[in-house]
Amino acid sequence: MDFVKTANLALRFVLELCALGALAYWGATAKVQMAGRIALAVAAPLTAAALWGLFVAPHARFDLGSVARLAVELVVFGGAIAALIARERSLLALTLGAVYVINRSLIAVWHQ
Repeated sequence: MDFVKTANLALRFVLELCALGALAYWGATAKVQMAGRIALAVAAPLTAAALWGLFVAPHARFDLGSVARLAVELVVFGGAIAALIARERSLLALTLGAVYVINRSLIAVWHQ
């Protein structure tokens, strides 16, 4: 069972990277000038990573409590899903959302 729990945490890390990638993709494919696309492709995932590091990560700088931490987590993943939908990548958005819900549920059940 320890292997499965460890695999779930590894999946969590991959999901976090996917969320950052989705936000970068959204910025890189925006219908603005090239400089704007570059700025969005850098700023969107950087903002999400900063929020994650400050409030959600295991050694986050600020402890908001479990409810607020979950809210920030949902903002990051919700933003990534919305970004994919905005770029008409609905299947990817659905897959990211479904895997996130399963992963988050297992994290809650196993108190990870």
